[in-house]
Amino acid sequence: MDKTVYVVHGVDTEGPLYESLDATFERIRSLFGVDLEATSDNLRKLQQEKKDLGGAEEKIAKVVSPRLVNYIDDYGKLKEMLHRIGSTSFRNKMPDSFGGGWIYNWHCVDHVGYDVNPRKKDIGYHNIFDFYREFIRDTDAPDEIHWHFHPTHHRRISHLNVNTWLRDSKIFEIIARRIIERNWFPSVNRAGFHIERPDSHWFLEQWIPFDISNQSFGGEEVQTDMQDGRFGDWRRAPHDWSVYRPSHDDYQVPGQCRRYIARCLNAGTRMNNINENEVRKAFDHARKNGSTIMGFTNHDFREMSTDVDQVRELLAKVAPDYPDVKFRYSEVREAFNRVLFDEYVEPDEDLFDAGFRKADASENLVLDVKANRPLFGPQPFLAIETRDGRFHHDNFDVSEPDRHWTYTFDEHTFPPDTLKRVGVGSNDRRGFFFTKVFTLHEVQTV
Repeated sequence: MDKTVYVVHGVDTEGPLYESLDATFERIRSLFGVDLEATSDNLRKLQQEKKDLGGAEEKIAKVVSPRLVNYIDDYGKLKEMLHRIGSTSFRNKMPDSFGGGWIYNWHCVDHVGYDVNPRKKDIGYHNIFDFYREFIRDTDAPDEIHWHFHPTHHRRISHLNVNTWLRDSKIFEIIARRIIERNWFPSVNRAGFHIERPDSHWFLEQWIPFDISNQSFGGEEVQTDMQDGRFGDWRRAPHDWSVYRPSHDDYQVPGQCRRYIARCLNAGTRMNNINENEVRKAFDHARKNGSTIMGFTNHDFREMSTDVDQVRELLAKVAPDYPDVKFRYSEVREAFNRVLFDEYVEPDEDLFDAGFRKADASENLVLDVKANRPLFGPQPFLAIETRDGRFHHDNFDVSEPDRHWTYTFDEHTFPPDTLKRVGVGSNDRRGFFFTKVFTLHEVQTV
């Protein structure tokens, strides 16, 4: 039995972030009802717990600690940090049990759909994705890019969180663009603000096999703004580092869904932080049950070296007590494969074949997609770019379940002369994705 703790660092990758002093004190008012003048002196006193706040001193100090409010607010600072933490010397400061160095999983978000942007987030499709893809390419890093999503707030304010993924069509356009413009498809989810609800659960069950978002954590006082399961609700989920399939009606409990969920605690923030006890629980789980994933997350808009060093210190303290258990720094898809399937083997054939044919005597077209091995989910993802620059998604017709899908382009859907590009993306059941993109003026029909 493989007894390995796969250490997965999943970064909520959102690019630079700015917060004014006024905005910091507005957060304090919103969270705790404490109204103070927004001054640097008052901020220092709050950080040092030197203001009488009726018992809320420690909680507020956590929220405004220097570590949390010292944001990386431009790409110059971000590049400097990545140069340090991405260096060979930093990655190899403490090798894992196999001699490997640190690995980052960059869960890249697209900030789109907002009208109000006081935190100066980088608005636009692919901006953060492209920045990190260039970083990985230029440094020959062992890292990978994965999926992260923030739904649109109903007031279209970029820093406010909501619980629903399907308020608008943004998520479909982002994925359609990732397929058509970047030949990429998501296989591992990190839930934005740790939030999952029935709609996001069902969406993930359609297309994304792996999810490292479970924040189940006991023994700690719930933060004021997180009462009653608000935002990241994982109160019923496993907290023993087991990887589980969720139930159809409750993503927090084990069931019979296709997808898998792993646990992922925080590092260096105000709640649900990984600690020595949790690291020991991960090693205990591996010793008793076989390999497991020990995930933790932070953000790229804060200094990350402190969190990485903290986790390495915890591993250095705990690992010697478990001589029969190894630990490996891991890319997250590989970790899921090794824990669930005892191997990591990249496929040597395309996931599906796709091509166009004439629908009938008219100019209508039919897209045929046929699987070469089992897909994850009931259908591939269909991405459509029209000549007016818009991106769309639609459902296939199922000709043969799990095997053959078709889509007809005509006046009821998209007439062929309105099309620019059409893309198809999907994962297999082990999270290896495949995409195929057609430029319509180059299409050969059969």
